Amino acid sequence: MNAERTSLPVVVVLHGPNLNLLGSREPGIYGHTTLKEIDDGLKTRGHELGLLVQTFQSNQEGALIDRVQQARGQASGLVINAGGLTHTSVSLRDAVAAVALPTVEVHLSNLAAREEFRHRSLLAPVCLGQIVGLGPVGYRLALEALAHLLLPSPLGRPTPSHDAKPSPAKPRSAGASPKKGTPTR
Repeated sequence: MNAERTSLPVVVVLHGPNLNLLGSREPGIYGHTTLKEIDDGLKTRGHELGLLVQTFQSNQEGALIDRVQQARGQASGLVINAGGLTHTSVSLRDAVAAVALPTVEVHLSNLAAREEFRHRSLLAPVCLGQIVGLGPVGYRLALEALAHLLLPSPLGRPTPSHDAKPSPAKPRSAGASPKKGTPTR
């Protein structure tokens, strides 16, 4: 690995059980995009954003927990689609909480529109947010959200400072008063 690549913030993308079957597994729910296509697209987009993306898939809960723990001290953020473990794994939830990295949970399908047992995520309370139901683009949005949080100026846009004082309002033209809730220019 060259010096340039090692200086980039690392985002680890974790895929849980059965996601290795994407593209052929229930395409009516999960689509036709393969996991390799998702991973390749994330690595490309990560490079464009100034991030090094590492991907990992396992059907084993313990392997996913180990990879989350390995990210501690090495990665700047996590994107996780835990698959069915989302609804059952207290241990995976605890690992995400323990590493204290900004984490975005992703699901290809809309969990709220599926079976009742899929409506509750054990991971959601320890993640920054969830992106569900948008198919593979959800992973990309999660990566872009982390880039926005981790990098000083993702995509060349200035990052707003939460400590900065608001800039003075531009004067309005005389006689024109916007309705309540109408943005001014």
